[in-house]
Amino acid sequence: MPELSHRRRLLVLAICCMSLLIVSLDNTILNVALPSMQRELHASVSGMQWTIDAYTLVLASLLMLSGSTADRLGRRRIFLIGLVVFAVGSLLCSLAADLQWLVVFRMVQAVGGSMLNPVAMSIITNTFTEPRERARAIGIWGGVVGISMAAGPVIGGLLVQTAGWRSIFWLNVPIAALALFLTLRFVPESRAPSPRRVDPVGQLLVISLLGSLTYAIIEAPEAGWHSPQILGFALLALASLAGLLVYERRRREPLIDLRFFHSAPFSGATVIAVCAFAALGGFLFMNTLYLQNVRGLSALEAGLYMLPMAGMTLVFAPLSGRLVGNRGPRLSLLLAGTTMALSGVLFAAFDAESSTALLFTGYVVFGIGFGLVNAPITNTAVSGMPRAQAGVAAAVASTSRQVGQTLGVAVIGAVLASGAHDAASDAAFIAAGRPAWWIITGCGTAVLLLGALTTGAWARGTARRTADLFDEASAGRSAANANS
Repeated sequence: MPELSHRRRLLVLAICCMSLLIVSLDNTILNVALPSMQRELHASVSGMQWTIDAYTLVLASLLMLSGSTADRLGRRRIFLIGLVVFAVGSLLCSLAADLQWLVVFRMVQAVGGSMLNPVAMSIITNTFTEPRERARAIGIWGGVVGISMAAGPVIGGLLVQTAGWRSIFWLNVPIAALALFLTLRFVPESRAPSPRRVDPVGQLLVISLLGSLTYAIIEAPEAGWHSPQILGFALLALASLAGLLVYERRRREPLIDLRFFHSAPFSGATVIAVCAFAALGGFLFMNTLYLQNVRGLSALEAGLYMLPMAGMTLVFAPLSGRLVGNRGPRLSLLLAGTTMALSGVLFAAFDAESSTALLFTGYVVFGIGFGLVNAPITNTAVSGMPRAQAGVAAAVASTSRQVGQTLGVAVIGAVLASGAHDAASDAAFIAAGRPAWWIITGCGTAVLLLGALTTGAWARGTARRTADLFDEASAGRSAANANS
């Protein structure tokens, strides 16, 4: 890709951030609309879980394929296709006649979404090549998540209250259209010099693993944890995982290059992303149902209640980007893990829902933690990896986020459903949700411990050795091509 001026690079960053905005905004708006959708579509808790997880599940399954396809066919081209598919999927969601069609159209949205975030991150990585400048760009990128969290609940609440839940999907269309126009004009095409081949078997194993695991968790409270149906899907998930590990090791150009995980910072960033976004998914799901179904707030009021969390994320995400650029990821991860765990403890041990002041304190503390965690995840995932594989490395990080959010909604929803099928009163909901809050506390603690373990001198040494593995493999391929 040709060297761009500073102004042009900032414009490319802004365009890429627009894609993140519509994908992130979609989830935060949807959470506020869940109770309204539940009433109109006569859906159960598991039905509401599927409206979120059908999207995140398909997104997680296809992100790595989209990243490698963009490296091969052109990042700009795949990004443009993603914008069109996402906009069409959004329009279809607004026309869904029932829950089943809504879930199907959410999956169409996700196909488009899978072509946006990892490809946009790959464009950013190849546009901002200087490490400190790239870290700051990623911090701005992470700040967009804060913007979506701040704007999503309020905009979503306003739309639901004035025009109904279907209107939340209309917002994506003009933003996608503007991003499409600007991309055509200002974003240059780029490809990886040596992109990897398509891995259909690996792709099917990933879909089987994530799909069967999510189905088992969501449907277990209703079908029974020991039912043949749930046990069968659990066994399918285990078999898919085993097959994936065996098959990918033997493939020359796998969908998931397991050599990435020789790097402790990369492995740590992957698991931290799963834990952090599982906490986020569970946090949003729990609080949306609580504020509207138990406290009886309107969609707009519920959105305004969530502003303290969203505002902190908006403030601390770019600060975290600067911190990572100047001092590395360690401090951001330690602070993020500590504050996310502390927020979980406020709800699990001190029943923060019972007091509005304590509730807002929990929101503020969680927002600080989530704002701090995003930039070090992304920066650690792509730094130290070859630029030629930026799309795949970024896609693994994005996949980890979506897997985390999928599992967070699935597990927290299942725990909530198992604890009380009719948790309509304040006390009943708090009692049913207490185990879920301990799970969120555990996720925050895992971020803290992994942040400490995977950011030291030993971890940086493993990252250097991993980069050498790719350099040796690249040199070997070049020599083979020269001799042929």
